[in-house]
Amino acid sequence: MATIDLNSDLGENVPDRIVSDDDAMLAIVTSANVSCGFHAGSPEGIRATVAAAVRNGVTIGAHPGYRDYENFGRTIVDIDSATLQAHVEYQLGALEALTRSVGGTVAYVKPHGALYNTIARDERQAKDVVAAIRAVNPRLVLLGLAGGVVLDVARRAGLAVAAEAFADRAYLPDGQLVSRTQEGAVLHDASAVAERMLRLAQEGVVRAIDGTDVRVEAQSICVHGDSRGSVAMAAETRRLLESAGIVIATFAGV
Repeated sequence: MATIDLNSDLGENVPDRIVSDDDAMLAIVTSANVSCGFHAGSPEGIRATVAAAVRNGVTIGAHPGYRDYENFGRTIVDIDSATLQAHVEYQLGALEALTRSVGGTVAYVKPHGALYNTIARDERQAKDVVAAIRAVNPRLVLLGLAGGVVLDVARRAGLAVAAEAFADRAYLPDGQLVSRTQEGAVLHDASAVAERMLRLAQEGVVRAIDGTDVRVEAQSICVHGDSRGSVAMAAETRRLLESAGIVIATFAGV
């Protein structure tokens, strides 16, 4: 029987920038990528999210990004290796401390936004992120884009890895994500998104923006918490997968 994880990016809310319904998503997903504060969120909000994840039995992952709060971490940053490694280590340490304070454990790391996309193709920054994870906790699993450079870098460094597909993002024919600056990059139709992910789980392919099929081998599916209609997309994806006999379970249980 096929098994796949369902995750979402959470812990990104502050009073003047509410982007997701964390409580609703935590009732659906099996893993939560929780902001570490650099791109979004606040210490008290992040702590509330990890506490809710613990109550819901949801596996917690760290979601570090570039120090780019103004742009929600979605702008590529030209950053030297020592600084990037220190920034990621700082964020992992902060989330691990907040998570321990509520009786939870951080099980994996999924970089955020522009950093995530950069390390899918940039080996130098990928090595910096992997070095930071190894320095903080080499038992953490690295969750990255299926086919991305960072997965190979992490494997060579001895980290456990998991590959991810995106329910609510359009794909290029080479398996990369369509830039958010392009029309059609973000998907919102819950039924269409769920059907795409059912095909991914059953056949290992996703339809690219040009109509071709892309081979995507993934152990986890992401629905962004800040996407319009995210809760409906996550709920319908889970319902359809389970109705097809696919088990929804975390890839990184602790």
